[in-house]
Amino acid sequence: MKDILIVGGGIGGLTLALFLHKAGIPCRVYECVNTIKPIGMGINLLPYATEKLAQLGILDKLRAVSIETRESVFCNRFGQTIFSRPAGRLAGNKYPQLSIHRGELHNVLLSEVYKCIGAERVYMGWNCTNVLQFENYVTAKFTDPQGKLYPDQQGSLLIGCDGVNSAVRKLLYPDEGAPLYRGINMWRGVSQWVPFFSGASMVRIGLPNSGKLVIYPIKDNIGENGTQLINWVIEIETANYSAQDWNQSGHVLDFINYFSDWKFDWLDVPEILKAHRGKILKYPMMDRDPVSKWSFGMISLLGDAAHPMVPLGSNGAGQAILDASFLQQCIIKYGHSNLALKKYEDTRLLQTARITKIDRSMAQDRLLHEVYSRTNDSRILSIDSILSKDELIKLSEPTYNYIEAS
Repeated sequence: MKDILIVGGGIGGLTLALFLHKAGIPCRVYECVNTIKPIGMGINLLPYATEKLAQLGILDKLRAVSIETRESVFCNRFGQTIFSRPAGRLAGNKYPQLSIHRGELHNVLLSEVYKCIGAERVYMGWNCTNVLQFENYVTAKFTDPQGKLYPDQQGSLLIGCDGVNSAVRKLLYPDEGAPLYRGINMWRGVSQWVPFFSGASMVRIGLPNSGKLVIYPIKDNIGENGTQLINWVIEIETANYSAQDWNQSGHVLDFINYFSDWKFDWLDVPEILKAHRGKILKYPMMDRDPVSKWSFGMISLLGDAAHPMVPLGSNGAGQAILDASFLQQCIIKYGHSNLALKKYEDTRLLQTARITKIDRSMAQDRLLHEVYSRTNDSRILSIDSILSKDELIKLSEPTYNYIEAS
């Protein structure tokens, strides 16, 4: 049986390689960049994702380079706590919620792939330009970064795991336009800072119409006095944006004016933003409308290549991990066949389309929107006089609870 060809060496592609290896299914990974670097900032791995990663035997390695999230905290733009609720295992889940630098997650996955399938099966600097299908195999064509042709590669199946600007998806949907902008610009950065709240809290403050901050620690004890590496994400409504690129540089002056008076007794927001370490990444909130199919014969899509979602709700990486796990099960059951890809698509396409809709609704901000509306964006004297306990619980419910019900 020929190898399965995986185009893309990101989170989805590497996770798929590990799930295939676990099932004894040979594969090769092709990544378009010459060197995989730890791009991005912090992300959250929700319990449904860490459960799958535990099946690969790498959960302890991830926990060693992350923080187990203890709670979600919701605050208004005056720094007043509206509600906090437990997260991960403290919320009754069997598996933890982990806050981790994307680069750390990627390094763990890549090291495990090298160990399991061999570095010789990971091809760096290979850009997929075309895929030809035959009766029971595919032939993929690649070039190096300068456009020089590499030898053709044959496989039983080809899975495009090459992200939101997927070359494989473009082959399948050549007339598809650019990703859709959702009216919010985002900036991401990390700072070294002292712990706040539980020291393992994910905090949402404010709303994008006047400036929103999502902030949480992703690594403990990185300096003196127990300082942490703190990840922060800025969201601001704006009509202007530039092309989607995880590596696009931003500057603190782009957004600091929105937060100049955010000096709370538990966090000095302007100072932590100005204390950023390294590059600030600017990233417009974008996604694509769900398509009617991912699988075309012996070719299919996975992760952001299949279902690019707005970067909210911590679902992007998690859904790619679920894709990889479910695709492995389909290949085990139906073999290296277009039927396996069709069965994978039949289930996962509908599920991820539903999640795309949920995330577009800004579901994770339901509670903050309700408080904003009921208080007319003013300080709170008593949250109990605004919302009942039942309303607080319902409106703060994690979006992945909706996902699990699908």
